[in-house]
Amino acid sequence: MPAPKDAIVKPPPFTYHRPATRFEVDELLGEYGADAKLLAGGQSLVPMLNMRQMSPAHVIDLGGLVGEPSVPVWRGAESTLWFGPLVRHVAVEKSRAVLEGAPLLSKAMDMVAHPPVRSRGTFVGAIAHADPASELPAVLVLLGGQVRVRSHNGIRTLAGQELYAGPFELTIAADEWIDEVRLPPGRRSDRFAIEEFTRRDADFAVCGVAATVREVGDVLVTALAFFGVGATPRRFELSAMSSDDITGGQLDLAVRELVAARLEPHDDIHATAAFRRHLAERLAVRAVRRAATSERSTE
Repeated sequence: MPAPKDAIVKPPPFTYHRPATRFEVDELLGEYGADAKLLAGGQSLVPMLNMRQMSPAHVIDLGGLVGEPSVPVWRGAESTLWFGPLVRHVAVEKSRAVLEGAPLLSKAMDMVAHPPVRSRGTFVGAIAHADPASELPAVLVLLGGQVRVRSHNGIRTLAGQELYAGPFELTIAADEWIDEVRLPPGRRSDRFAIEEFTRRDADFAVCGVAATVREVGDVLVTALAFFGVGATPRRFELSAMSSDDITGGQLDLAVRELVAARLEPHDDIHATAAFRRHLAERLAVRAVRRAATSERSTE
């Protein structure tokens, strides 16, 4: 039975669209721009609508797109790992291609939300949501991933590091949207780890660090991406170190100097800036040491 006209429902009123092609999405965003929001898995947008934290005039449901792959796939001459707009977290979590080609992402998926959320939420949607406490944008930035951005005016590619303008804010225009994410293939000498501190299991991180360690001759080159301690995920490299440096005090000193000089943690109801700085130091050291002593990324 239809609801009476004066019935009160949770979300504010909006016009619902269900396009069948990416081109139709382009046209709808070209027409409605900032007045529209995209719906993929709905694990972030629907709660925000129900709590009336946003009130778009139009909701564009990507769930009707025809012919979209539901799993990550290898594409191109360099075997780039490609994620379409309807690839759900659970598909990433179970993907053999991800396990072999992007093991850091495979590790990170164990930390993403709860199984019911992973069964509906989408990988591209999480990247586009731009939550600074989320693991997935940090993985994108650390691994040097790219996003393809499209609109009715054309298509362009952005590096992950260029995508984020601030908390829940992207650098793309109101009529643009991300229709795919690409991760480069890892090297055999790369090793990975990810560490985070949460108040409860599967919560967003109060602080988290993802690390890659690469063998270059006789030294190890380390890159770090922090999440939960700033407005956007950020990638940094440490000076090359020996294995003894990493197991000894040189790593602790280098991380301490990096965190003091480059991070700007914030106070909120979950933690003070000082506590986040402490977590960033300890988790980074733990992640690097775990990565350095782990098995190589591919078998």
